[in-house]
Amino acid sequence: MTIESSIWAKGVVVEDPRAPGGREIRVKKLGVYNIAEYFPITKTASREFLLDVRHLWIRSRKMNSILKIRHEVFKAIREYFENNGYIEVQAPTFITAAVEGGATLFPVKYFDKKGIFLTQSAQFYLEALIYSLEKVYTIAPSFRAEKSRTRRHLTEFWHAEAEIAWSGLSDILKIQEELVYYIVKRVLEKRIEELNMLKRDINKLELIHPPFERIPYDEVIQRLQEKGFNIKWGDDLGADEERALTMEYEEPFFVVGFPEETKAFYHKNDPNRPEITLSADMLAPEGYGEIIGGGERIEDAEELINKIRRFGLNPQDYKWYIDLRRLGSVPHAGFGLGIDRVVMWICGLDHIVEAIPFPRTIRRVYP
Repeated sequence: MTIESSIWAKGVVVEDPRAPGGREIRVKKLGVYNIAEYFPITKTASREFLLDVRHLWIRSRKMNSILKIRHEVFKAIREYFENNGYIEVQAPTFITAAVEGGATLFPVKYFDKKGIFLTQSAQFYLEALIYSLEKVYTIAPSFRAEKSRTRRHLTEFWHAEAEIAWSGLSDILKIQEELVYYIVKRVLEKRIEELNMLKRDINKLELIHPPFERIPYDEVIQRLQEKGFNIKWGDDLGADEERALTMEYEEPFFVVGFPEETKAFYHKNDPNRPEITLSADMLAPEGYGEIIGGGERIEDAEELINKIRRFGLNPQDYKWYIDLRRLGSVPHAGFGLGIDRVVMWICGLDHIVEAIPFPRTIRRVYP
């Protein structure tokens, strides 16, 4: 028999501590379904090779455990939202206007039309749906043409997004920490065997319990400067900066009050400090960094138009989005959670490509 050949066996199942899983079959009859050809994966296989043969590597015990935990994470997200009165909705994948900046849009050929792209986020459509359903969420892929080669970037990633009417920043921070706690708790309850197989430090996950600390952006910049980072007020946080910050923490935490120039145009500015936004990122501990971004949305039409122009964009490109303010508006807020990053953190993986069955990166679209 060769590795990965398939058989049927008939016999008696008995406990045996020497066997993987603690049981074995004392076989009385044996038959063969398929004899596999030479299996290419060896103990010395590199990460790049394992990505080349990902269609085979997903059979491994490691990937089996990761994918079961990933399943539990998706399930927990849905359970949390369903248990708290949210309506699941869907948004289009083909879009015409950037949510997170035009530089990271993937253009697509769409019949004879120009200016069609793959979605970066379902946020705008979720905002439209709150006027009918109030509390909505979606779980769907998003696409970002970021030329990033960090251990936490994918060009196609899975996004859990929520928008909530009649809410502000403090409301959604509470929702986010409850959601993350619920996910971690469910994985610990249901997938402890898989976590142990991955040699994940369970004690670190058991420490997770809200409320999570809220750290002002101003303080974060000061801390990073003291650590020797060449960063100034108004700069966004990169992977290295987030890693340095989160290595000091055992639980997730929020960075709140980002400057206007670091966040997308739809974020509402703080009326008490107009130079910053009512926004926050949740960062996972142990060096993993951002897993959620969110904030209050601008609900006034003129304020939104002025900010679109201030960002050098054309209000005409956002006509229907502005209509949501002109034709009956309410205060609202929302957030997006990167599911692959959450899986990476909970599993204790060293690269995000391990957290998804078939990863897509700047270098890889195969298999």
